[in-house]
Amino acid sequence: MLKNIPECISPDLLKALAEMGHGDEIVIADGNFPCNTNCNRVIRADGIGGEEMLKAILTLLPLDTYSEPNVMLMETVKGDPTPTIWAKYEKIINKADKNAKIGFIERMAFYDHVKEKAFAVIATSEKAVYANVIIKKGVVKNK
Repeated sequence: MLKNIPECISPDLLKALAEMGHGDEIVIADGNFPCNTNCNRVIRADGIGGEEMLKAILTLLPLDTYSEPNVMLMETVKGDPTPTIWAKYEKIINKADKNAKIGFIERMAFYDHVKEKAFAVIATSEKAVYANVIIKKGVVKNK
């Protein structure tokens, strides 16, 4: 057992986060996201919601200060309401990292982006729609 690791971070997820390098991207996927269709490396996080997972990931993973954006959300389809979870995500992200730059990717482009660039996808049980987040890993700097 380790100290100070959030309980929702499984050994497989901790290993994946440690293996990621600068510029690699990890996806926190909601319960509706087609994880296995879009990525070969899927890490199950059954019973965990998006907010809990986002908060936990950002305690361990620095954001890429050289990329804009360094956090990306799936854009809604025209006519769909703005998801309330986005405001919660924004609060978590901005609290965790003052260098956060949140952007949006059109839904189908989001899927393509994940297929091409995701290091891994975390399959959560988040019920909110459009609760998918791409996080670009930065570097740990000396203080």
